[in-house]
Amino acid sequence: MSLAQVHYTSAAPGDEGTAGRFTAVGPGVSAALLAEIEPLLRHELPDGVADRPSDGELRSLPQPFTYAALSDGSRLVSRSAPVRDTAGGAGPGVRFHAHAVHLPPGVPLPGDRLPVEAWRSPHWVAVTPDGAIPDPLALPPGPTAVSEGLDDFAVSRGPWLAAVLADLRRASGPREPGGRPVVLVERQCADVARWLGLASVTLPRECAERLTFTTYTRRPGSSAMRVVGMLPEDAEAARAAGLRVHVCTGQAPPGGGTDDVWATTAARVWRSRSPELFREARELPGEPFAAGPLAVTALCAGIALGPDGRAAATRWAADRPYALDAKRTGQLVEALTSPGIDDRTGPEFDAAGRLFGALEGRCPASVTAPLAAMLVTEAVRGGNGSLELPHRDAFVGPEGAEVAERLAPEILTELGDRAGPRSVARTVQLLRVARLLGVDGTDALPGVVDRLAPALLAEAEEESGAGAEGLPGFAPALLELLDEQFEVRTALLGALDRLAPEDPGAVARFLERVALPFTGTQALPHLRMCAEVPGAMATLGGDRAAVWHRVLRAAGLSPFAEPLVLRTAVGLVWEDRAPTVEEARLLLDAATSDAHRAAGTWARLVDAALGASAAEPPATGTPVGPSPASTDEAAALAHDLLRGFPGEIGGRERAGLLLLDLVRELRTGAPEPGWAETVRTLCAQADPVEPALRERAHTALVERLLAPDRPGAELYDFVHGDDAELIAAYDRTARTETVRTRLRTQPAYAADCFTVWTAHPHAGRTWPPVAAALLDEVLRPAVRAMSAEDVAEVEATVGRTGSSGRAEAFRTWNRVSTLGRLGRRIAGRVRRG
Repeated sequence: MSLAQVHYTSAAPGDEGTAGRFTAVGPGVSAALLAEIEPLLRHELPDGVADRPSDGELRSLPQPFTYAALSDGSRLVSRSAPVRDTAGGAGPGVRFHAHAVHLPPGVPLPGDRLPVEAWRSPHWVAVTPDGAIPDPLALPPGPTAVSEGLDDFAVSRGPWLAAVLADLRRASGPREPGGRPVVLVERQCADVARWLGLASVTLPRECAERLTFTTYTRRPGSSAMRVVGMLPEDAEAARAAGLRVHVCTGQAPPGGGTDDVWATTAARVWRSRSPELFREARELPGEPFAAGPLAVTALCAGIALGPDGRAAATRWAADRPYALDAKRTGQLVEALTSPGIDDRTGPEFDAAGRLFGALEGRCPASVTAPLAAMLVTEAVRGGNGSLELPHRDAFVGPEGAEVAERLAPEILTELGDRAGPRSVARTVQLLRVARLLGVDGTDALPGVVDRLAPALLAEAEEESGAGAEGLPGFAPALLELLDEQFEVRTALLGALDRLAPEDPGAVARFLERVALPFTGTQALPHLRMCAEVPGAMATLGGDRAAVWHRVLRAAGLSPFAEPLVLRTAVGLVWEDRAPTVEEARLLLDAATSDAHRAAGTWARLVDAALGASAAEPPATGTPVGPSPASTDEAAALAHDLLRGFPGEIGGRERAGLLLLDLVRELRTGAPEPGWAETVRTLCAQADPVEPALRERAHTALVERLLAPDRPGAELYDFVHGDDAELIAAYDRTARTETVRTRLRTQPAYAADCFTVWTAHPHAGRTWPPVAAALLDEVLRPAVRAMSAEDVAEVEATVGRTGSSGRAEAFRTWNRVSTLGRLGRRIAGRVRRG
């Protein structure tokens, strides 16, 4: 069909208020379309154009070439040329004459060409013709002029190539109207057209057709095109407008300007002058702009790529091992394993491991052997612990022997180095490679597993502390190693079992994340206990005694035969806290003192006794005399520990236990004389003693001193010791309701207290005021509440146990009290009268 052509002449410079005009319009182009087309055909001349340009200067002015999409779905292809204005005026000026072709919706270009191919059509004109002229889009068959010299142009623009192709790819995607254009800054419009020619070859057809463009504008911010060209002098304004600007005429950008692997690979293809590879790559499966197909095609053609490109090709081939024939598979493997490559990365090696696994069994071993050799060499020399290693039969012929001979000394040296290897992944990788290559590491194995076992726990704890959940990173390779090598599994499980008593909690947490295989005939009592504890705690909850029994049964050994199972069980159940007194009693009775001594668990029992004494101080109001048996369990435990571990317990712990044992004797027996001095001495030796333990000891002492049957010598030593803390404890206990009740109801006890509180008026500085206060504030109210008969009995008891003078003193003391009461009553009656 014949396409409508349009001619338009712009206003000349200086013609203010004068618009351009259409000088010819083909059939089918409505007035509404002309209104939309006209802004596309207007162009501003560059600054500094001479009033009377020469022919050469006129030819050097921009000749914009435009491809635009219109609102009704039609398209417009146009070329504008600068022409002299001879219409009159002061002198000849310069106008733009635009020649355009209108493409109705759905109508392709003649010959199914791309718009940019019409850039150098010989049928574009710079004047309005008198009659019909050939269609500029009707080009002769064969390559068009736009493709001429693209290889040279691409090489000349090498530093900008990848970044521009990346942006042209993004600009060619489906998007809503109003997107910001990509700006290409060149000195010539022809070079902008060449960039679009590169895009037409590089991009898939449907993407290239979406690239609307103009090769010259001075107002890119208001352009509806996806790609616009500009002159260098206008570039700064485009940057200020926030546009993506590529200045392809100045200093080259560092590093290629993009991390787009597809664009980087495409740039290498162009610089290798092999644009036919784009078509080949599009025939391979994959997304249109996936880097893998293009990278594979480039590598098979002998084009060197960087590590990202090689990794993309390797991953693509690993996912589609059936997509390449035998020849191209061999070419790809040869390119990937080239000895000249020295910049391989971890991701590239990981992809190579996947590719080997995908090709193994599909290709002859002679094809995959170079990959296997590269992988094991990297595993040893590169320290890449995440590599997917080949199987033992990966090598055929001399390849395996050559690799083993080259790497065996390095493997054995590092495995035998007591300072390393330091990471679990590295150790596991070396052990697996050693087996793969048939390297005998029997002599080094004991030392290796002794270093590997604590490293397993440390790295797992470190990952857990960083918030990682699930399997540690080294776990999959470790489990494969244990599955592959029986001797390593046996040695490592034994090393972990020996390590467990030292830190059973860490081993249990490790086994909860990594299920090690407890198969075979190994006893492994400690590992079995560590593996049992999570289930026991989940089932039995807070009953730690029941958990301890179940965990101990899992060991399969008696603590009498293997005392260390005691340490492991205690560490698992009471990892960071002391047992209660009841639990400590259970542990003490479960084994002999020799077993606890060998296991070191006696220290936990000491912590239980001292911790309980500090956590459960006696409450105010504890009755005078022996306390209930339940309150003395810690003291009884302390007594048994002092008997069972006399050589192990020392220092402040021993003093603390002796203090508890003294509490027991004060309440239930007859301790050695010198109670107050013993309490003071033991408190000093146990310093810093827990305040509650000190309070417990002080309370037990003063309760015994407030008892009717206390020895007089002990009371005398206490009073004359002038210990402010002990006397304060005595004062507090004497004021409890228990003592007050006994004073009111037992005349003999009241008489005894009167005797004690009045017997030592000059005993130091602390006792006299306390005794006086007790007489007035505690004993006097009790005596007032007694009947006359009870008061008489108190007086008689004081006389019998003391002297007639002391009985007279009580009468005087009581008379003062009675007169005081009587006086207060009389005064009250006078006031009422």
